[in-house]
Order: sequence, then C-alpha cells, then structure tokens
Amino acid sequence: MEGGNQTRVTEFILLGLSDEGELQSLLFWPFLSMYLVTFTGNLLMILAIITDSRLHTPMYFFFSNLCFSDICFTSTTVPKMLLNIQTQSKVITYEGCLSQMYFFMLFGVLDTFLLTVMAYDRFVAICHPLHYMVIMNPKFCGILLLVSWVLSIFNALLHDLLILRLSFCTDLEILHFFCELNQVIQLACSDTFLNDLMIYLTSGLLGVVPLTGILSSYSRIVTSILRISSVRGKYKAFSTCGSHLLVVSLFYGTCLGVYLSSAAAQNSRTSAIASVMYTVVTPMLNPFIYGLRNRDIKQALGKPFSRGTFSAYKLLCFRIKT
Repeated sequence: MEGGNQTRVTEFILLGLSDEGELQSLLFWPFLSMYLVTFTGNLLMILAIITDSRLHTPMYFFFSNLCFSDICFTSTTVPKMLLNIQTQSKVITYEGCLSQMYFFMLFGVLDTFLLTVMAYDRFVAICHPLHYMVIMNPKFCGILLLVSWVLSIFNALLHDLLILRLSFCTDLEILHFFCELNQVIQLACSDTFLNDLMIYLTSGLLGVVPLTGILSSYSRIVTSILRISSVRGKYKAFSTCGSHLLVVSLFYGTCLGVYLSSAAAQNSRTSAIASVMYTVVTPMLNPFIYGLRNRDIKQALGKPFSRGTFSAYKLLCFRIKT
C-alpha cells in the first residue's frame, strides 16, 4: 500500500556520524586528512606503475586499477560529507543522492572484482609459472577488466533504476554520512519487495561468488607453496601474494564487521560509524600495504623523488652562482 503522507522528493537529510554539532565539526580535519592521504597515496601508486617499465605486468596493471577505483570510491562520499560539515548543512538533493548511490555501488563492486582478478593472477603466477605470460596476456587482462567494469555498472544502474520507482514520505532523514542504499529504501512509502529482493540476489552473486573465487585461488596457492621443498622458495612464493592477501583480509574483514555490527545494533548510527572502516580507512591503507611490502614499488617511488630532488639542487646551485 502507498503511504498517506507522500510528497515529491527534492532532497534528503544526511544526519552524519553524530547528532552533536560540535563533534561533527571536529570530524572535519581528521576526515580531510584521511581523504588527502588516500588520494595522494593511490595516485602515487598509479604514477609509479605508469612510469616504471618494470611494473608493466598484469599484477600491477590490476593494482593500478584498484588504486583508481579506491580514489573514486572514497571521493563519492567524503567530499560531500566535508562540504556539509563546512557549510553546516545536512542537505543532499534527490539527484545528488541517486548519483552518490550509483557511483558508490559501482566502485565498491568494482573493488571486489579487481581483488578477485588479482587473486587469480597470483594463482596463475605461483601454480603455473611457466605459462603465466601466456595465460595472463594483455588481451585476456583487458577482457577481465572490461567484464569487471560492465558488471559493476550494470549492478549500480539496476539499483538506481529500482529506486526511481519508489515513493517517499515526508520523513527523509538518513542516519548516515552518505546515501546508503538500505537506508534510502527504508524511507520509502511504497512497496520495496523488489528492491529488497534484488539487494539479496546481487549481494549473493557479487559478494559471495568473488569471495569464493578468492578463497579457491588461495587454497590452491597454499597447496602449491607447501609442496615447495626449500624454505627460501616458500618465502619467495608467499611474498608475491602476501600484500594482496592483506588487502583482501582488510576489505572483507571490515565489510563483514559492518554487516555484523548493523545486524546486532538497533541504532543504524552504529553501522554508519563502522562503515568508515571500508569507505575511508581501507582505501587509505592499501597503498601503504603494497608500497611498504614491495621492493619494486618502493624503488619506483624513489626514482621520481630522487630525480626531482637532484634537479632542484642543481637549479639552486645555478642560481647561487649567478
């Protein structure tokens, strides 16, 4: 049945992470700092991979796309939150809310596909090293990336189109710092059965299936590593997938934590606070996990800085002499 207090929706109210205005204002600088670190860190990873020919391999190709996806993923929520805090406004337009949900779902799902593809890449590298370049050829890598993008776009578009059919009541307050799909659906006055059904179906297909693929890849990787006789060989094999395994654990661990916290807590504000982990913290930590544990990336990052420092030093010396 349709609700009796319906109106044409023009905007929603994002209540944020706290009801206290002073506390909301205090969140501005920490979130701005985390966003800048996320943006800069992931951008440096992309530039390092592009400029260093040694990193032009399938693994770093997919990692650079993951960095790009993480930048976009964080940029869909944090800038709007910072703008609302700065202007002391909690309003987001209906169109803005739909756009935010679309891009949030797009890049969130794209992350899961990229992590799955990267797990498959590590499986081929360790379990079939002699055929690695044949299997993971540029054309196949391009197809994997294209399929990931198409499925992510289709999923986000599907949920956004289903939102358009809903009617909303006058209570349009969202207990979150961004337009989260479930929160928006709960505000609808019209029947949401189809929306809920599609959420369960897509969550199962796009959440469970990629995770199953990752677990399957790593189960075979572990089996292959255990067959290696030398300790040094085992360490070298494990080091090639250690960073990716940490990123996967962090991403799925935080997502699972948010799901469990939202299921256990009666107040959805707890879910909003917990979601900061996978929307802000995880994309911020990914470049550090890969950069600190990977010698090739550290060398690639060091070259531009060392060249830039040397050039600046020569320019300074020239100016002093003249």
